[in-house]
Amino acid sequence: MAIATPALYRSTVGKKAVMAVTGGILVLFLIAHMAGNLKIFLGASDFDHYSLWLRTIGEPALPHRWFLSGLEIVLGVSVIGHMWAAITLARTARLARPVRYAATRKSQANGYAVRTMRYGGVIIALYVIWHLLDLTAGAVNPAGGNATPYAKVVADFAPSHWYITVFYVVAVVLVGLHLRHGIRSAFQTLGLAGARRYTGYDRLAAVVAALVVVGFLAVPISVTFGWVK
Repeated sequence: MAIATPALYRSTVGKKAVMAVTGGILVLFLIAHMAGNLKIFLGASDFDHYSLWLRTIGEPALPHRWFLSGLEIVLGVSVIGHMWAAITLARTARLARPVRYAATRKSQANGYAVRTMRYGGVIIALYVIWHLLDLTAGAVNPAGGNATPYAKVVADFAPSHWYITVFYVVAVVLVGLHLRHGIRSAFQTLGLAGARRYTGYDRLAAVVAALVVVGFLAVPISVTFGWVK
């Protein structure tokens, strides 16, 4: 016998709330991850030490890697919840409006935002899978799975592997567009972006998205151009 889904989560408001909360968790993770990535500019020793520290947080009270594994579970649940909410909301909107409205500048802009979120989300998901196989497992990294974290990053974005850098840049730019629209929508969903506050939240969304994009792109571009060796 199937377990009934709570009425809140079946409603549009509940799904939007799930999407907003899980999106917020992912945004905080992106900012923290970006800050950690920038440690590469301090040198191989500091970057590798940071990578080791992530696996030893809480020791000896917690066994090795338990904190990081718990964080990965939270992120995984957040990603699944975010995608579930996005897919079901898109399906609900499509069923509620079987006939398209006449094309207007506003509807075209909204359509562009929706397509960016939808197809950008697919590319981001593919990027996350590649990222885990590349830097976490080392299965597809040019330096191999036994290389240090610093060596893996440098090997990935070496000039000879320009196609990896291009793929990374495209994925990060899509993340930025996704964040810009998602953060703005989250404030509206949670009832925080009234008419007077909308401009301020819109600017905040743009600043956060730009910060994440610049922070994440600083590493591959610096390696590709030889500023990090």
